[in-house]
Amino acid sequence: MPPPAARPTLLIQTAFIGDVILATALVEHLARRAPGAPLDVLVRQGNEGLLHGHPHIRQVLVWDKKHGKYAGLWQLLRQIRAGGYGRVITLQRFASTGLLTAFSGAPERIGFTENPFSQFFTRRVPHLIGDGTHEVARNLRLLPEASGRSKEEVLSPNFPLLKPRLYPTPADEAAAAPYAAHGPYICLAPTSVWFTKQYPESKWQELLAALPPGPRVYLLGGPPDAAACARLAAGSGRAAVISLAGQLSLLASAALMRGARMNYVNDSAPLHLCSAVDAPVTAVFCSTVPAFGFGPLSARAFVVETPEPLACRPCGLHGHKACPLGHFRCAHSIEVAQLLAPLGVGVK
Repeated sequence: MPPPAARPTLLIQTAFIGDVILATALVEHLARRAPGAPLDVLVRQGNEGLLHGHPHIRQVLVWDKKHGKYAGLWQLLRQIRAGGYGRVITLQRFASTGLLTAFSGAPERIGFTENPFSQFFTRRVPHLIGDGTHEVARNLRLLPEASGRSKEEVLSPNFPLLKPRLYPTPADEAAAAPYAAHGPYICLAPTSVWFTKQYPESKWQELLAALPPGPRVYLLGGPPDAAACARLAAGSGRAAVISLAGQLSLLASAALMRGARMNYVNDSAPLHLCSAVDAPVTAVFCSTVPAFGFGPLSARAFVVETPEPLACRPCGLHGHKACPLGHFRCAHSIEVAQLLAPLGVGVK
């Protein structure tokens, strides 16, 4: 058996799209420290497309959580144990991925203290949310090279903290190219899985009405977002507002967003797509706050929040299906003028 340092590493992140995107910052860090070292990543089924063609990832393992979830978990455990990994890192605090890590057979088993199986890890680090530390930095602290470093050191420019990065394939670039070829454009990703993380549809309509008439506006999202994007496009009354929801892959969407004059997003996965291709972004935070550590990392990034000091905000880490108090002031009090400011445009 090769020594641990010469054996492959497995990185586990089976949560949502945005979490996988942010995990790619750790992929970049590991690749920089050990160029060419084999690195595999485990994601939930549906997210593997994010990593197609990634130059630093040898293999993507997939867990189908919707069909035969626990049977699949045991199959994965057998696959991981047979993989001869020298190091397994879980970026999650849940028992399932903790089990995979704890019983992986890897000499180095790394994760957060809050994981129920962390007692079996060889290195565990507290996961603290709310102090302003970005998720990228929280993940980096799992590695031994961050041991003993203060928050300020880990976040300083001199520490090798890298941004998340995605690599659209030539096919993704080709899919985005026809839409980018028509001149300046703006992208808008109006939806979120969580209602309270989503700027209201009526407010997006106000923004569309207030945007300058020149650039096209592309509405982005997955197949489940097609109806909402179609309503927005139709309600805008502007031929230059075009819904592409469900028509582009995530990587093709990222390629399109990279060339946009501005991208308008919620606190959701498209925000992190922008970070991963350094696309300009204006991120609207409704019930959640950037201090949780999921803010934009693009060089040109703007955060828009309510100007009201609401005692009820934030009301949760992930958002809710409805405002717990029924008023949803954290969203409705955000004025369209705040979103237009990054473009240098005023409300008429």
